[in-house]
Amino acid sequence: MLMSQNDRLARMHYLPGGLRQLSAGDHVICAVSGVKIPLDMLRYWCAQRQEAYASCEISTRRHLEGQ
Repeated sequence: MLMSQNDRLARMHYLPGGLRQLSAGDHVICAVSGVKIPLDMLRYWCAQRQEAYASCEISTRRHLEGQ
């Protein structure tokens, strides 16, 4: 029997040029806003902090805060 991945949090390892899925799921949570990000919409993350971001604006703001 196949198990559904619907509404299940995925565990990811964020790399500088990509990412690796560590556990099955269909979304991750934005580290700043707490919004669910479907894996097919995940475009922004920080490999150094191992965080996902919901948008370019959030990613940029988080990067600037860390400097």
